[in-house]
Amino acid sequence: MGAGPAGIYAADILDKSDADVTIDLFERMPAPFGLIRYGVAPDHPRIKGIVTALHKVLDKPNIRLLGNVDYGTDLKLDDLRQFYDAVIFSTGAMADRALDIPGVDLDGSYGAADFVSWYDGHPDVPRTWPLNATSVAVLGVGNVALDVARVLAKTADELLSTDIPENVYQGLKASPVTDVHVFGRRGPAQAKFTPLELRELDHSPNVEVIVNPEDIEFDEGSIAALRASKQIDMVVKTLQEWAIRDQGDRPKRLHLHFLHSPCEIVGEDGKVTGLRTERTELTGDGNVRGTGEFHDWDVQAVYRAVGYLSSHLPEIPFDHTTGTVPNQAGRVLDIDEDQVPGVYVTGWIKRGPVGLIGHTKGDAAETIASLLADADNLATPAVDDPDAILGFLAERGVPFTTWDGWGKLDAHEKSLGVPHGRERVKVVERDEMTRISRS
Repeated sequence: MGAGPAGIYAADILDKSDADVTIDLFERMPAPFGLIRYGVAPDHPRIKGIVTALHKVLDKPNIRLLGNVDYGTDLKLDDLRQFYDAVIFSTGAMADRALDIPGVDLDGSYGAADFVSWYDGHPDVPRTWPLNATSVAVLGVGNVALDVARVLAKTADELLSTDIPENVYQGLKASPVTDVHVFGRRGPAQAKFTPLELRELDHSPNVEVIVNPEDIEFDEGSIAALRASKQIDMVVKTLQEWAIRDQGDRPKRLHLHFLHSPCEIVGEDGKVTGLRTERTELTGDGNVRGTGEFHDWDVQAVYRAVGYLSSHLPEIPFDHTTGTVPNQAGRVLDIDEDQVPGVYVTGWIKRGPVGLIGHTKGDAAETIASLLADADNLATPAVDDPDAILGFLAERGVPFTTWDGWGKLDAHEKSLGVPHGRERVKVVERDEMTRISRS
């Protein structure tokens, strides 16, 4: 269940094994590719290029895509067990992790995941976004925070060469934002950016990246991290270079703040009017403590990029604290820590939303190894006709889409881009996606 990178990698590894197997990949969206289509910023064609490799997997004759099928609504675990020896859940994480500070529910306080879904043209979110702030705060120092900050700071015309839908282009074009502030509670050596993502901030001719030299501090834990990781060292060197350079005159500014812990979103009449942070100091081991020194920032919107959280799947055990399904090497465990027969997990629903897309390959390999080890003990499904599931879905009135249907939608989106010199223009409406795919 789930035709994003995690599910597709699992299908590929299983297909390459010695097992005599056919694989159906169910996907809630009418189109495949999950996070790459609906979670990666539109100005990251390099990452979206992973689709080329995933495309080759879905082209395999033993792997079938069944899109626009919602687990828990269109079918449940007992339904799947009628048709399949085993079920692997790879549903990812699309909700925002909670941030427990005063003012988080004010109008103008947004979860980053919702904003990402909007600018990536997710069919299940509103078509408009309230872009009316001139100064914006982004909380978090991971790649998602950078994506959100970059999309907010860039001009809409800079993104026009990407696959952003027309409604997103028009929304960003009307945005009055001039300053975007990104806040991290720890120091620069503890930032979770990747070097490439960080350097991309400075590529826009319209965005000045600003780092306060006072925020560049290190303790013994930071120095140890620098020595242990070339990636952290590259990130810190980039930040140090930006901190000492003269500020330019690009029309928009993107400020990176470290050692500032958000402690309150300030509001008036129910709307965001500012952000209060507490200055922190490093404690020697890479962690921080508050200093009692507070700063108020004049912002009219706050985007919380403090992590994603997976959603609870019906009939599947779930740990609401970690946002994952309890498992051992991919085998799903019940409340008594006994294995749930024939049910497995991989990807973010298995280990949490950490790491890069490529890291899901290791997850998938471990899960498939567990499944293959259990193969002789799996219950035989009641129905052995591979096409029976198609009739089951049709009987329930589910307008499912297929891999051939994705080919039609893919060609249609590319045709929409031709008159404008763009690679594609993404179709947003679910009904329209489904209609084109099933035409």
